[in-house]
Amino acid sequence: MPRDRRYPSDLTDAQWALIEPLLPAPNSGGRPEKHPRRDIVDAILYVVRTGCAWRQLPFDFPPWQTVYWYFARWEEAKVTEQILAVLRRRVRAQQGREDEPSAAIIDSQSVKGADTVGLDSRGYDANKKINGRKRFIVTDTLGLLLVVCVMAASVQDRDGAKTTLLSLYLVTPVRFVYADAGFAGMLVDWAQRILRTTLHIVRKAPGQVGFAVIARRWVVERSLAWLTAHRRLARDYERHPATSEAMIRWAAISGMARRLTRGHAARRQQKLTLNPST
Repeated sequence: MPRDRRYPSDLTDAQWALIEPLLPAPNSGGRPEKHPRRDIVDAILYVVRTGCAWRQLPFDFPPWQTVYWYFARWEEAKVTEQILAVLRRRVRAQQGREDEPSAAIIDSQSVKGADTVGLDSRGYDANKKINGRKRFIVTDTLGLLLVVCVMAASVQDRDGAKTTLLSLYLVTPVRFVYADAGFAGMLVDWAQRILRTTLHIVRKAPGQVGFAVIARRWVVERSLAWLTAHRRLARDYERHPATSEAMIRWAAISGMARRLTRGHAARRQQKLTLNPST
C-alpha cells in the first residue's frame, strides 16, 4: 500500500498524474516492484527539498538504498531530462507560448562545496570568494530550465559557458541567448562562429548605483533563487558534478509540476506586519 501523503515535498495526486506516465515502464518478466513508484519519487524530492542525507530518509519511505538505486538508474537513462522537456512544453502551452522557445537566458552561480566534494571537481571563485562548484543554467524567458552544467567554481564564466551553450545547441532550437557582462568578449564571437548562436550581452544602465532589476536577466536570477530554495542545493554535497545536475533537474521538475497544477508561477508570500498601535 502507498504511504500517506505527509510531507510538504510530497507530490499531490494532480502532480503525480503529470509525472507517472513519464517514468520508464517496469521491467517485464521479472519480480514485481516492491515499492510504489510514487513513494520513490516522493523520497527523492524529500532529499532535494530538505537537504537530508540519503541515509537519513524517514522510515516511512522505502529503504534509502532502493531510493538511491532508482535515482541513479533513472539518471543513467536520462529520465529527468525527458521529464523536464515534456513539463516545460506543457507549462509554455499553459501560458500561451510555442512548445519550443526561441530565446533563452544564461547565468552562473557559485556555491560552497561540502567536504564530500572532491578536489578534482571543486575550485575557488576569486570573485565571489567561494570554494566549491559553479552552476551554469540556461532558462527560457519564463524561467523554465533548459540545460544545466556543473563545474569547479574556478572555471571562468566564458569557459564554462562554452560547454553549456553547446549542450543548449544540441537539445533545443534556441539560437538567441541573453547574458550578463561576465560572458562578454571572445565568447560572443565563438558562439556566433561555432554554434550560429547570438549571445546578446545585457549590461547595467549607465551610472546605476545599488540594486536594480535588469530586463531579461532577472528571469534567470529568479530561477536560481527558486532552485536554491531547495536545501540540498543551498550548497553542493555531491561527489560527482553529474549528480549535482540531477538534483537541480529534480528541483526544476518539482517546480514545474507545482506550476502546472497551480496555473501560475510561484509568488512570494507577503510579510506580516504588526501595528504597534493595535
